[in-house]
Formats: sequence, structure tokens, C-alpha cells
Amino acid sequence: MWKVILLVCALTLMVQPGDRRLLLSPDNPEMNRRAPDVGHVRLETTRGVIRLEMRRAWAPHGVDRFYNLVRHGFYDQAAVFRVRAGTWAQFGINGDPKLAQLWRNRTIPDDPRVESNTRGAVAFAFKDPNGRTTQVFINLRDNSANFDKEPFVPIAKVVEGMEVADALYSEYGETAGGGIRAGKQDPVFNGGNEFLKREFPRLDYILKATIER
Repeated sequence: MWKVILLVCALTLMVQPGDRRLLLSPDNPEMNRRAPDVGHVRLETTRGVIRLEMRRAWAPHGVDRFYNLVRHGFYDQAAVFRVRAGTWAQFGINGDPKLAQLWRNRTIPDDPRVESNTRGAVAFAFKDPNGRTTQVFINLRDNSANFDKEPFVPIAKVVEGMEVADALYSEYGETAGGGIRAGKQDPVFNGGNEFLKREFPRLDYILKATIER
């Protein structure tokens, strides 16, 4: 019996919530846990802090994915690589090419729309239906007239730090990767932060993303 207890303890120590090693195992149950009904995310950026409120009722698949990625450090040191001033700010490609490529096609099903893409709403970017993976964007204005026609389903809303989101560096526009549909993200996936810091040195970053307790 004591051997079983020791083995369980050893396994517990090897894999803990928040362990970035789990990002290498997308199918691990720890990477697919149910998110709380209501949760808060703190994004510490190079411009300041942005706080988000997630509600699982808004988008269960999307919130679960975002929750698990945040809690295991996927967005730490991720560049906010696509910012259209006054329109949106997009991030979500891991700075490590190995992890970025691993998650690039790990899709989740679409969620029915509950909330609209108003200013401060956060939604996943995607290329095809049922194609959400890891990239998300913050609406910097009310984009509902256009975005609500497609499955850009909000998973969270900014509750603090909207002025920080507005200040994220935007002068590179679409040149530092662009949107998923533009088909110009390969250099970011292949080169990671090393490429971005060399070619686009003024980008802002998510220094650390955490689930608030």
C-alpha cells in the first residue's frame, strides 16, 4: 500500500496545475478541465494590467479552452502581434515555435452566440467554422455590426484596463503576422518571439496571464 501512496504522490508532484509541461500534452485531462462558471483573468502586459471576466454560459467550449491555456502559461510572453488601432488587438501564438506549432490546429467546436462583439469583448479568431485554437482578440470598439455575422463568439469582457488595451502598440498593423485568414502567419509560428523581436521590436507582450483566485 505504501508503494501505491508514494507513486501517487510522485505523480502529483510531477504534474501540477500551472505546469507548463502540460502544454506539450494537449489531450491530457488537466488541459481539458471544465472552467468555473465565472472566472477572472489577469493579463500583465508591457503596457500595464488588463483584467478579464469570463462566464462559461457565454461560450462553454471557448471559455474552457482559454481557461486551460491561461492556467498552464500558454499566453506568457506572447506577443500582441496584430493591433489595428481603435479596432482590435490580437494575441495567442506562443513564443516557442514548438508549442505554437503543436497547438496550431488543435481546434474546438463553435459555440452559439450569447454576447456581442462590443467594445471590451474578447473572442477567438478563426479561419474556418469550428476552427478556434489559441488566438484571441480584444474588441477596441463596437464591432458587432460586422463580427456578429460570423462565429466570433465573446468568451470574456475587459473589466479593468481598457485604456491599456487601447495603448497596445499598433503601428505595425497587419505586417507582424496579420490575421489567420490572411495566410501570413507562418514566420511567426516558425520563428516565434525570436523572429518577432528581431523584425518587430516595438510590439507589446503579455508578460504573464493568470487565473485570479
